Amino acid sequence: MPLLPKFRDEAFLCLFFVLVSFSSFSQSNLNQFLKPSDSLNSSRKNLVYISESAVLGSSLLALNQLWYKDFEKSNFHFINDNDHWLQMDKAGHFYSSYHLSRFSASLLNWSGASKNEQLVFSAVASLGYLSAIEIMDGYSSEWGASSGDIIANVSGTSLFVAQELLWNEQRIVPKFSFHQTNFPSLRPETLGKSFSEQLFKDYNGQNYWLSFNIHSFTKLEFVPKWLNIAVGTGATGMVYATNEAAFEDYVIQNPYRQYYLSLDVDLTKIKTKSHLLKTVFSIFNTLKIPSPTLEFGPKTRLKAYGFYF
Repeated sequence: MPLLPKFRDEAFLCLFFVLVSFSSFSQSNLNQFLKPSDSLNSSRKNLVYISESAVLGSSLLALNQLWYKDFEKSNFHFINDNDHWLQMDKAGHFYSSYHLSRFSASLLNWSGASKNEQLVFSAVASLGYLSAIEIMDGYSSEWGASSGDIIANVSGTSLFVAQELLWNEQRIVPKFSFHQTNFPSLRPETLGKSFSEQLFKDYNGQNYWLSFNIHSFTKLEFVPKWLNIAVGTGATGMVYATNEAAFEDYVIQNPYRQYYLSLDVDLTKIKTKSHLLKTVFSIFNTLKIPSPTLEFGPKTRLKAYGFYF
């Protein structure tokens, strides 16, 4: 049977629910409302705990109703999918867990909670939410829990927590970019029929980046504090999750990795007194800024792009 990508818990799932929670805060004095408290505000902290628990919990219930109920149940089991899609799905788990941790900590920082409480809350929220998805996978006969997914989830959360403990700032930020490819036309039910479906399901068009803030590492005064350098990875040539799955349908595919070096912008380092803009910058700092890029890899010649996303 062809192997389907687990698009439901991919790159922007956690970001979507965070955006929903932010939209509910829209009021006339939004800028003042978004300003972090200088000291512990118990009402805000309770609001964060209750609202995030409600949003993440309801999303799990919705996910179960909209997705898992259509598949046969089984005893809890693991599967080894670590060779699927050239690990692009694992990069998505790493990215998602990092940003779910980051957003959770930012919400609690808004309440004036201590740094230690922010880090504990962010780790519990991220790993708890994504682990619940793995448990649902484990009870689905179609899927199964994945050790690779779990490792990626822990790694993404660890990257956030470790930087806060080591530097008290995020010098390395995972980012995402996407471009449409021709592969979905070969298998639209798996890789997506529309742009919105392909965004989640077509791993050929997804790129994941680690964006390094140059000033934070070098302390060079002439370097803008918002300027980053990013290294990225992607993959192409994938119509099926593995070559073996493609062969079962009498298809020969030639998947290979791609690597990138590019400039980027850390939007959170742009100075502004507007807390609304700071919130917007924090949300969009999940995305790689289009910029000049070099591409290289084992099966590609060195390519230069004046503008790549």
